[in-house]
Amino acid sequence: MQMLPQPLITLGPGGFDPWRVQAIRHHLADHPLLQMPQLRALASRLDAIGSIRTHGNDATAGTPFNEATRLHPNRRSVAESMADMEDAKVFLSLLNVQIDPLYREFVGAVLNSMRPMLDRHDPGMCYRGGWIFVSSPRTVTPFHFDKEHNFLLQIRGSKRVYVWDASDTVVASELARDRFHHAHERKLLLWDEAFRARARVFDLRPGEGAYMPSTSPHMVENGDETSVTMSFTYYTDATRRDALLHKAHAMLREKGFAPPPVGSAALLDAGLLLLAQARKLWRRLARHGGESGSTAFAEDDR
Repeated sequence: MQMLPQPLITLGPGGFDPWRVQAIRHHLADHPLLQMPQLRALASRLDAIGSIRTHGNDATAGTPFNEATRLHPNRRSVAESMADMEDAKVFLSLLNVQIDPLYREFVGAVLNSMRPMLDRHDPGMCYRGGWIFVSSPRTVTPFHFDKEHNFLLQIRGSKRVYVWDASDTVVASELARDRFHHAHERKLLLWDEAFRARARVFDLRPGEGAYMPSTSPHMVENGDETSVTMSFTYYTDATRRDALLHKAHAMLREKGFAPPPVGSAALLDAGLLLLAQARKLWRRLARHGGESGSTAFAEDDR
């Protein structure tokens, strides 16, 4: 009998609901690939191919997410910052680390260890990705949301993470989600200090983490020391279906219609989903001559 991999991420009580924010624990804080010497080497490789994003510690919760990368506190290179993160006053995002062969195997192993359990509740894991965040003391990740499901794991240092439910339309409107899926635009996601009271708050230390469903708004405040955090992200059948529907609703809005929220009108969504899937298939056939690319990892054919 084939042995299933042991999960490297442990879920909290209450079982797994793919659309519920929840605390998690993990067994990766001491993993060799997540120690600073190995991360410095990875950062050098990724920097050479433009797969690092930076911002300074003058970003705030309300800084527009796409503008945060324009905030540069100094002219240090990535290598110089990585060698002295305590004083660099910078946040480094190592993007899509699975494009590096060593970390591709690592990302796959971690998510594969979770897949048997996840598939029972949320099948179709695909476009797997890994993101490593190395940040100086007291840096802030501005308020934003992402399309993927996300296991956020604290590796070194501490962080306070604010996460809002994916269904909270006070914090992120249906229109904001439609625009995000249609144009990858976060302009309609606006920060308000009053949102803190609505958040699930996680004070993370090594070995701890948070699970965030697709389009769960979040904001992160780093502690008083250098922090290393890693996200393992992926899409599923459900996230891809929701993305298609939000895109379709955004297109209806552009034509002057006011569609009800995704999921509230089953017949409308079923019809839109058929049209959206046909449109997506046609575009893929035109682009690839009928070949369907691999969807295992995030940099593959999307």
